[in-house]
Amino acid sequence: MKTVGILALQGDFEAHRKAVEAAGGRAVEVRTAAGLDQIGGLILPGGESTTMLRLIHAEGLFEPLQRFGRGRPVFGTCAGAILLASRVTHPEQESFGLMDIEVERNGYGRQLDSRVVRLPLEDGLRERAGGDDGLEAVFIRAPIIRETGAGVRVLARYLGDPVLVEQGLHLAATFHPELTRDHRLHRLFLAKI
Repeated sequence: MKTVGILALQGDFEAHRKAVEAAGGRAVEVRTAAGLDQIGGLILPGGESTTMLRLIHAEGLFEPLQRFGRGRPVFGTCAGAILLASRVTHPEQESFGLMDIEVERNGYGRQLDSRVVRLPLEDGLRERAGGDDGLEAVFIRAPIIRETGAGVRVLARYLGDPVLVEQGLHLAATFHPELTRDHRLHRLFLAKI
């Protein structure tokens, strides 16, 4: 059984744990650099990215997490997608630089602008994830991916903007797949381990 770590400093890591287990993996909460040695892949959950960064630095995790992501799969959702980016705007913010994407924080607006939508699947995702009925996406103070580099594959879009992207070992979603009963994205991530 594949073991997925979920960064458990802030955010809804419990919902990701349940989604990983429903997708057929084993989930462990990661709070220290030593915890990274026990896992094959890592989920950076949603939450508040500046708070997450403060806690990551307070625990001495920035370099270990960045090093982990240079060789093993990472899946970032919402704030986690911000942390994976090579560039963050609105305002500028430090990030791991593991994916060649530019992300604008709170791009869809404030909490009141949160929404649940059904996303059509791009061809690359439809084949690998299965199903053709689209993907339910929960956007909560969601960032927008403003630019993608040449090596980034767009797997889903909302209002014309990429909201689910893949680059090498990594996945980033600007929404919260862990808040739905559809575990295809967690299965897709498990397949990368």
